Amino acid sequence: MTREQLETHQTSIYFAAVLAAMAFGLLATDTARHLQALVTPAIAVLMYAMFLQIPFLDLRQGLGNRRFMGALLLANFVLVPLLVWLGTRGLVDHPAILIGALLVLLTPCIDYVVVFTHLGKGDARLTLAATPVLLLVQLMLLPVYLAVMLGNNSEVTLSIAPFVEAFVLLIVLPMILAVLTSASARRSLAAAAWNDAWAWMPVPAMALVLVAVIGSQIAVVLRDFDRLLPVVPVYLGFMLLAPVLGLVSAKLFRLPVAEARSVTFSAATRNSLVVLPLALALPEDLRGLAAAAVITQTLVELVSELIYVRLVPTLIRT
Repeated sequence: MTREQLETHQTSIYFAAVLAAMAFGLLATDTARHLQALVTPAIAVLMYAMFLQIPFLDLRQGLGNRRFMGALLLANFVLVPLLVWLGTRGLVDHPAILIGALLVLLTPCIDYVVVFTHLGKGDARLTLAATPVLLLVQLMLLPVYLAVMLGNNSEVTLSIAPFVEAFVLLIVLPMILAVLTSASARRSLAAAAWNDAWAWMPVPAMALVLVAVIGSQIAVVLRDFDRLLPVVPVYLGFMLLAPVLGLVSAKLFRLPVAEARSVTFSAATRNSLVVLPLALALPEDLRGLAAAAVITQTLVELVSELIYVRLVPTLIRT
């Protein structure tokens, strides 16, 4: 199989990984639970493989793209929060689920969104360049959004440590290693061969992430599924409407096709794996169900992304 054939069949591979992870997670629950320890390393490997495909010398130019950054910020911090506020009004009688949903839906992804953008034929270079900005803005605005949207339930203490830790482990370190590898490949045949070999890795690495996340968490979600039912329509509505808002923002700023796809993916992809530690740091009476709500969004989103990578390039052409 060639690399091109591997990428052509990536959607089928991911669906197979999802089904295998669900089966393993349900049939061998105690063993599958240990897969959670693989989530962060698997994402780090995925990001390293992805970063090797990106021309880092162009990143400064990407940050200077004001129209792209404007569309990205409008989609993620104005349009999507309005959608989230409207969509979660039916959860006010379920505070733990409400907090979990707000945590995950108000925070744009800063890691594997780069991979999905690349797979969906968007401009992964610009998405990567924007990740520090997305991180800083969400750190500043998340407490404000929570205070407004939680109302009387707003006395919740959150730490920024999980955001910073995730940014360092999942973005900074893989990116530094990728830059060093690419630089070495210019001077060393061995490094060049290593670089070429890793060009095969994004698809298998994404499949590994799917197996680790879904396999380790599916049993938790099913255990509390009856209590989580109110949030499922919220996530499905977000899945359908958030990409539309991203596209609307891109159209307002008259972005070219690849950049419009990037904004669409960013608007639809949330920081689920990063905010899970925030949910687990909530008071004891909230943390269990809030964390389950975050995990439920992760599962819905991963399936959604497999659909987006096929539909977005088809629907956003001009």
